[in-house]
This record gives sequence, structure tokens and C-alpha cells, in this order.
Amino acid sequence: MLVLLPPSEGKAAAGRGAPLKPESLSLPGLAGARGAVLDGLVELCAADEEKARVVLGLSEGLRGEVAKNLELRTAGARPAGELYTGVLYDALDLASLDTAARRRAGKSLLVFSGLWGAVRVGDRIPPYRCAMGVKLPGLGALGAFWREPMAEVMPEAAGDGLVLDLRSSAYTAAWKPKGAVAERTASVRVLHSQLVDGVEKRSVVSHFNKATKGRMVRDLLRAGARPKGPAELVTALRDLGYVVEAEAPARSGRTWELDVVVTEIH
Repeated sequence: MLVLLPPSEGKAAAGRGAPLKPESLSLPGLAGARGAVLDGLVELCAADEEKARVVLGLSEGLRGEVAKNLELRTAGARPAGELYTGVLYDALDLASLDTAARRRAGKSLLVFSGLWGAVRVGDRIPPYRCAMGVKLPGLGALGAFWREPMAEVMPEAAGDGLVLDLRSSAYTAAWKPKGAVAERTASVRVLHSQLVDGVEKRSVVSHFNKATKGRMVRDLLRAGARPKGPAELVTALRDLGYVVEAEAPARSGRTWELDVVVTEIH
């Protein structure tokens, strides 16, 4: 099982260990593209702080993030699973998993990134600010920039097993499963169900959507679940107590779309 995750804007401070070693990152086929984005980002931030702030979509209060990007090659790095601190990662809580579950996480979790393309949770990277929606001078929109290199490496990374796609829309732009891989891919939407005047109403709540996805991945890792495809994933999630609605795609070469329905928001 390969689980595709979005990154988070919230990140821990730089680590105390060695700085980034690009050659040590997973998916070495992305090395050239990573180098181009890294060079372009550092050049942008070094040349004009205000322009960099605007290009990166940062508020005035986050101006300091521009300076952090200047230290990408020298700042202490830490495992990506520790670096990301957003809602999904708080719910996933990798640090509290037992040894076997953490080992499974290292093999199965892949985090998409505007700067790195995609990294595994054990890959050591420094804090950065560069979302997939950024249009970097000289490279253009990063979602489009990453499509070709990601298309080269992702089929091999996906292997012949299930791909559980939990990315947000900005990050799906960098790679969309095709053909046989698509047929083994399931995307998940979390819906909050509540009764309003006796009528069921369903809605997507962003914060809870992320938290539920984090807990769901955590539960799968703890259970040692090994679904081979979307249908087996539905069974595994239901066995873990989730309410899941799903139908097989009507046409071949399409991904499965699963709805996880919840009644409590927390």
C-alpha cells in the first residue's frame, strides 16, 4: 500500500543535525527537478524579499519565511514525518506509533511537496515555504512543472499494490494515476453528516477532513492492514469502525472515490 499525503504549512523548527543531503532523498529520479526548484527558490528569495513574499503567497506577518528559504542548504534537517506539524500530522502522530507501525509508515507514506516533488516520512529535509500552487520565476506553476518528472517515477513507486490518495487538489495536479495504477487507486472524501430539521445534511469540514484522514492512516498502520486494492481497503476501513460508502468506477482506468461519513467533529 502506498499512501499519498499533502504536506502542511505548519512545520517544526530546523533540526540540530546535519543539513540537507539531496542525494539521500527517496525517489532519486526526481533529483534534477528538485535541484532546479531549490535553485530557483533560493535565487528568488535572495534577490528581492518583497517579490518573494508575493510569489510565495505569504502575508506580511510571514515575511520571515523568506529568510528561512535562504538557509535551505545549511539549516539542520529532520525527518519529514517530524517536520510537518499540521492537523493531519498531529492526528497521525507518527512518534507515538509502535516500532512495527512506524516501519510500515516509512515504507508506505509519501508526502507531496512543491519543493521536493515527493518524499518519504523518513527523508531528512529542512523547514521551507514553497507550496505546489506557487509560480516560480523561470519554472512556472510548480504543479505543472512536476508532472513530467513525477510521471517517470511514480508508477514504479506505486508498484502493483493499492494507492491511497489523500492529497488536496493543489497536489493532485503534480501527478494523476493512469491506466492500471488508476484502477488500484482510491481517493477519500470525509463528509460530516448531521440532522437538520429531521433531514440529513452532509458537508465537508476542512479541519476535520484532515484530522480524520490522519486518524484513518494511523489506524491502518497500527492494524497492519494490507489491502491489495480499493475493494479490500473499504473492507479494512469498515473493520476498523469507519462508515464508508463506495462504488467501483463505471469505466476502466478510473480511480475509486470513497466517502467516509462521520457524525462527530473533533
